[in-house]
Amino acid sequence: MSLIPVTILTGFLGSGKTTLLKRVLTEAHGQKIAVIENEFGEENIDNEILVNDTEENIIQMNNGCICCSIREDLRETLQLLAAKKRKGLLDFERVVIETTGLADPGPVAQTFFMDEEIAEQYLLDSILTLVDAKHAANQLNDRQEARRQVGFADQIFISKSDLVAKDEVDALMHRLKHMNPRAPQSTVHFGEVAIKDVFDLRGFNLNAKLDIDPDFLKEDDHAGHDHDHVHGEHCDHPSHAHDAKDGHEGHGHHHHHDDDVKSFVFRSDKAFSPAKLEDFLGAVVNIYGPRMLRYKGVLNMEGTDRKVIFQGVHQLMGSDLGPAWAEGEKKNSKMVFIGIDLPKDIFLQGLEQCLV
Repeated sequence: MSLIPVTILTGFLGSGKTTLLKRVLTEAHGQKIAVIENEFGEENIDNEILVNDTEENIIQMNNGCICCSIREDLRETLQLLAAKKRKGLLDFERVVIETTGLADPGPVAQTFFMDEEIAEQYLLDSILTLVDAKHAANQLNDRQEARRQVGFADQIFISKSDLVAKDEVDALMHRLKHMNPRAPQSTVHFGEVAIKDVFDLRGFNLNAKLDIDPDFLKEDDHAGHDHDHVHGEHCDHPSHAHDAKDGHEGHGHHHHHDDDVKSFVFRSDKAFSPAKLEDFLGAVVNIYGPRMLRYKGVLNMEGTDRKVIFQGVHQLMGSDLGPAWAEGEKKNSKMVFIGIDLPKDIFLQGLEQCLV
């Protein structure tokens, strides 16, 4: 049986997750989708699109969708769904997990790699994060959960952009790009998103062949280098304290925000020593793993004429051989790290020492 693809839908409270999910479920795409809800509210996926209750908190819906609310552990829910699918009791092709607005998507993502039974049945496709343009500035300033959700994203959808001025949306996109340069961003109105932007994004293939994003870390990105804009003292993110202090009005660029979720990039034209790199990455993951949200790279490795693709989440990382370097193509390595207060200098110097 082929692996069942899974999409994790996250975003802070009120960002529009349920609206987007309803659009996906009611669109005539002909796919059968199982939805796992772990909201803490009274109702699951607004009741008007539910058809009939069945036992075990699994609800059949009108577009060939199945919904179950998490009362027990996520792992048990996934195993139950897979068992019912095998026995022909439930028919679905993919799973969407909608997390509560206060959730850290990290542990949800790790379930698909830590647990062998789950890994043998499911493939984590991507993490989608919704960001509410109207309230994002305060949420990102005040709530670490909101910043982590951005850091984990494979795709960012900005909702409610029609409620704010264009320069505010531009400033928000600039800030999000600084926090997570690897996630494409798009604005979304009332959950209207094309299915191709939601499913089969292959954003998270830790242990399968990885597609290389052709725009991965172009030179003009705002990640890394000297764009950190730290203002000396560390700010505790009360959302009102930034603007006057810097003498700026309103909601300018991310220069006011010393976000603890940041990204930086390592680039080199020299090849890596596989043994040295493995030792170094093992050491930093051991120390900083819980703060390393996502990391990804296309590497020039000594001893192979193929690109090495690697990526990880927290303490879990995987690598794979990609395509061969094309004739005349410049061999180089690019890596992006997204994390919470990671010591950029230690990482960059350590990686430098792993080069041949």
